Amino acid sequence: MKEAKDAGIPVILTDRAVDSSDKTLYKTFIGSDFVEEGRKAGQWLSDQYKDTQDEINIVELQGTTGSAPANDRQEGFMELIASNSKLKVIASQSGDFTRAKGKEVMQAFLKAHKKIDVLYAHNDDMALGAIQAIEAAGLKPGVDITIISVDAVKDGMQAAADGKINFIVECNPLLGPQLMEAVQAVVDGKDIEPRIVTDETTFTSEQAKEALPTREY
Repeated sequence: MKEAKDAGIPVILTDRAVDSSDKTLYKTFIGSDFVEEGRKAGQWLSDQYKDTQDEINIVELQGTTGSAPANDRQEGFMELIASNSKLKVIASQSGDFTRAKGKEVMQAFLKAHKKIDVLYAHNDDMALGAIQAIEAAGLKPGVDITIISVDAVKDGMQAAADGKINFIVECNPLLGPQLMEAVQAVVDGKDIEPRIVTDETTFTSEQAKEALPTREY
């Protein structure tokens, strides 16, 4: 990036930021706000249980240890549920963002804890693996255990439409349109924001059912 700057070539970052305090190395960073994704998940959960008198036991399937999405999605989620003492994370472990590991860790959670009310998975693949484990244990995903996930890929949206995932926070990979708008602005000599957050939304089961036919990924 330093070489590009010295050569007068503007740089635009997409999807992941860089670990540098020198913001002059690039024009903008376009990508998801992973902390905000965690906040959206935590906000929905807080709203669902705002009047509960019972303790709500939450298990968390984290993404790959040390990755920005895993760190940030946990941070945002914990921030939003902190105000409700009834919402307790009783177990948290990495599922490496994979379906197989999500299933394996969820099986361990189910063996170790008699009462699990909520699963928060950092991505759909882990949630889908966990659903297999929940069903194998004779429980009904989305009913016996409330499931919150992040991504909104087609398989996850299908599970939500089927009522097996209760709430999905979108992590939109379709960065192309926003990226090319930024490129055009730079070429035209216009000022652009140094941080552009990807356009993203959330889905309940009903909203997933409506959106599923037109999903592009």
